[in-house]
Amino acid sequence: MNKTIRFLFLLAFALTYCSISRAEDGSDLWLRYNLVNKTQVSCEVNSSTIDIAKRELEQFCSLDRVELIIDKRLPNDGFRIKAENEAAEIRASRETGLLYGTYALLRQQETTGVRNMKSAPRFSLRLLNHWDNLNGSIERGYAGKSLWKWEEIDGHTKKMSEGVERRVTQYCQANASLGINGSVLNNVNASPKMLSNEYLAKVAVLADAMRPYGIRTFLSINFASPKALGDTDTADPLDPKVRQWWKEKVDEIYRKIPDFGGFLVKANSEGQPGPGDYKRTHAEGANMLAEALEAHGGIVMWRSFVYGANHKGEDRVKQAVSEFKPMDGLFHKNVILQSKNGPLDFQPREPYAPIFDNIKRTPQMVELQITQEYLGQSKHLVYLAPMWKEFFCFVRPDRLCGIAGVANIGDDTNYCGHPFSQANWYAFGRLSWDPSLSSEEISKEWLMQTFTKEEHFVASLSRLMEGSREDCVDYMMPLGLHHIFKFDHHYGPEPDGFKAEYPIEWCPVYYHKADAQGVGFERTEKGSDAVAQYRNPYRKRYNSLRKCPEEYLLWFHHVDWDYRMRNGKTLWENLVAHYDRGVRQVKDYRDIWQQVKNQVDTQRWQEVDQLLEVQYDNAQEWRDVCLEYFGKMRQQP
Repeated sequence: MNKTIRFLFLLAFALTYCSISRAEDGSDLWLRYNLVNKTQVSCEVNSSTIDIAKRELEQFCSLDRVELIIDKRLPNDGFRIKAENEAAEIRASRETGLLYGTYALLRQQETTGVRNMKSAPRFSLRLLNHWDNLNGSIERGYAGKSLWKWEEIDGHTKKMSEGVERRVTQYCQANASLGINGSVLNNVNASPKMLSNEYLAKVAVLADAMRPYGIRTFLSINFASPKALGDTDTADPLDPKVRQWWKEKVDEIYRKIPDFGGFLVKANSEGQPGPGDYKRTHAEGANMLAEALEAHGGIVMWRSFVYGANHKGEDRVKQAVSEFKPMDGLFHKNVILQSKNGPLDFQPREPYAPIFDNIKRTPQMVELQITQEYLGQSKHLVYLAPMWKEFFCFVRPDRLCGIAGVANIGDDTNYCGHPFSQANWYAFGRLSWDPSLSSEEISKEWLMQTFTKEEHFVASLSRLMEGSREDCVDYMMPLGLHHIFKFDHHYGPEPDGFKAEYPIEWCPVYYHKADAQGVGFERTEKGSDAVAQYRNPYRKRYNSLRKCPEEYLLWFHHVDWDYRMRNGKTLWENLVAHYDRGVRQVKDYRDIWQQVKNQVDTQRWQEVDQLLEVQYDNAQEWRDVCLEYFGKMRQQP
């Protein structure tokens, strides 16, 4: 082999190796399309969005021809695919819909095969909420630091570093492939500096990058920003100077970002400033911001996650309804109340939040948590779609105007920490477009696009994913137990947790109330009467010890250890059985993963295998710590 041929051989080998290595480190997410460079794409419209759709189809579509057509008869963001004889047409009422249709066609190509379809999103607002801080850290983030490396974004030149631009582009591609159309860039515990001229110029650079993908930019704001930035002496929403400050600030934002979406607000919650600091209501605070945004088409998403000072002694899970129900109908039309799916705080299992029953005249959107703060973080394989589908069994999607997901995205190579945590980003996007999709359908889609189409692999891993949330509940907090995590970081069990310097509603002992007689929080009419906030038939069902679903039993009832449950065994026996089952199931995960070793690339297989070992050890710790503690409370071994 002469030197030239040998050099070309080695170069080809190196390029092939680098390509495989890059493709199998998880950084391509579910967008692992084969390069085809075959399709002829035509469209009478020209724009940056159409350019993206054309490029994706030309590179990755296996059909001969695709035509992109604007058709005003279709609903906003909706699209229609018609495929025949190695050709297809994609119709949509606007360019973003054509992009969504493009990614839907590529998804079909990678899963079921290209076929005719018509689709439109159920929710008009489909947002990711990033809890990213200006210093690069992420609150409740378990996949590295923030994608928005602010120091590498230059607001003056309107450029970002090559590395940030590449990752932001891939982030946008992933979101557009799911139909996610909004991104709240920063933490709800917001820094006032976010609204400074320096950072707004940087935000504008990100907004420019996201716009062609149909993603509008939103910001979380600190309610006290005008005072904190030294421009006013107060943040009172009824003060004319404060109201003028917000109007001028909003005008400034829209000069920089014409399609800016609006504000997300956490106010008078967990130490954050708000209108209550000036004896004003949430409605008065939200309406001030809404008036400033209204002329530009912007919205205010006001979080109902409020508890504490004004509700001393009241059951924490009742406080959102107590706070906001009296204000229903007092908010401006461009204010949306954003509430978590459960009444507490993203627990492995909660009943649905009764605020969705009680607010009738104010638009609402649901907030889900994609990042696994309370479900093993980025170390546990827990697929969250079954939990979200459970929520939609109680709250009809047509009662909501939007859906938000607290993102699990960071600057880790694979974006999400655990390779399987990518499935939760994917599932959120798919359900935000169509909440009628089954969690099984979504898991199989994700597996086929992310790993392999091999039937045994897809079937066995889909079953594992489908059961993983229930298994997590079993080895952490079965039968309605909740919030018995270690303080602050919420990783690991601490059922004996109590700190006098903490508010009692942050302490695990507040929630399980275990004693020698039994365990559980009495929320019936004999206790805190939290059941009264639910509509019937759930009010009556949850109030009855016999009729209450056993998965919520200890959420609503303080139950004797020797209480006979429906299977004839005692509460204690069932508690032990659930913990044991959860641990056994995680052990089975490792066996299943061993069986598919030859169907997964080495790097991702090893990474998942190591994490499953961590999860198994953690599951055993949860079981052993909790059963030892509750066994002592029961005063029997």
